[in-house]
Amino acid sequence: MNTRILLVEDDDSLHRGIQFTLQQEGFQVVGAQHLQAAREALQDNEIHLILLDVQLPDGNGFDFCAEIREHRDTPIIFLTASDQEFDIVRGLDLGGDDYITKPFRLREFLSRVHAVLRRRNPISRTEDKTNLISGELGLNIEEMRLEKSGREIPLSITEFRLLSLFMNHPRSVLSKDQIILQVWPDGAEVLDDNTVAVNVRRLREKIEEDPQNPQYILTVRGAGYRWNG
Repeated sequence: MNTRILLVEDDDSLHRGIQFTLQQEGFQVVGAQHLQAAREALQDNEIHLILLDVQLPDGNGFDFCAEIREHRDTPIIFLTASDQEFDIVRGLDLGGDDYITKPFRLREFLSRVHAVLRRRNPISRTEDKTNLISGELGLNIEEMRLEKSGREIPLSITEFRLLSLFMNHPRSVLSKDQIILQVWPDGAEVLDDNTVAVNVRRLREKIEEDPQNPQYILTVRGAGYRWNG
């Protein structure tokens, strides 16, 4: 993933935690702890998303958002401890794409980051590829239909989403958190790692010749799963 995120947060501990979380998710992170550093980062890097604290040592995140919107439409998510309706409305009216109050749950935070990126980059979504071919498997996205060696294999909605995610990312290692956020975007915060394992097992039983010795969906110990296509 080549998505580059500018993180503007002056709290050292929170900054390190968010940066680590985003990097584990596969994002590139450019950090800034004050507005001047953020301005320089925007000039020197191609930024795809800005995570912006409201209260900063040398200024206000709301004012910086308005400044950014004069020149570019890079998506912005506000990070702030204030949950007052006035502040939320102000941030969104100034051009913010989302507003997350601290403290926040990790999976909900990542889900909302992915959601903003999907809204701004719809062409990159899995569903835009009509036909996916891998070995003996052929997946028709529009018809939600899977064939193996010419024989149709019925899939549940979840199995279809999971398979299309794997086939769209051949040879890429996908973490369980990444899979949860893509396959269950509306309920990511209530799911756990076992949910992924159960659904991977069910999918293997449908597409693998020997589910105990899979050739398509490989387990990468300690990291997640990789599509061997």
